[in-house]
Amino acid sequence: MTKNVMIVGVGGQGSLLASKLLGKLLLNEGYDVKVSEVHGMSQRGGSVVTYVRFGEKVYSPIIDKGEADFIVSFEQLEAARYLEYLRPDGRIVTNTQQIDPMPVITGAMQYPQDLIGKLRAKGVAVDAMDCLALAEQAGSSKAVNIVLMGRLSKYFDMSVEKWEKAIEECVPAKFLELNKRAFELGRKAEA
Repeated sequence: MTKNVMIVGVGGQGSLLASKLLGKLLLNEGYDVKVSEVHGMSQRGGSVVTYVRFGEKVYSPIIDKGEADFIVSFEQLEAARYLEYLRPDGRIVTNTQQIDPMPVITGAMQYPQDLIGKLRAKGVAVDAMDCLALAEQAGSSKAVNIVLMGRLSKYFDMSVEKWEKAIEECVPAKFLELNKRAFELGRKAEA
């Protein structure tokens, strides 16, 4: 049985490190893993999507609509944008942060209000928290990605030690303690 995780965000938020970390963890666990990065206008704050698929044998790195077990989102609007990819029994793990896309910045559109409430009203399982505040508490606003991985870890049947080993393999030594703190804060935070 193949499992599918979509990591969605805005360029420059660290979604590629998050997918690398998740891929490393799953490879260490003996899964066949395929990771595919789909870049939008990432340098200009556009959408960045990464697919992580794992199982006994994975043939394609692409996740089709209705197949994602998890959508991990760095920003609310990105979670809503990719909702059609989520399985009916899937879960969204999202940062509550709002990052205005270009149409909002230019005044052509308004940022949608109460997106998380609207998703929940549709029956979507949403685990939402302020990952930016937790990342800053850990020591850097750039650690939102690791806070999100900490939150995602609650839904995986793998020990914290295995996740920390993957963090050690993916993060430069000088940022290791900060990232371990960010992971722990994400894992233990009240939703």
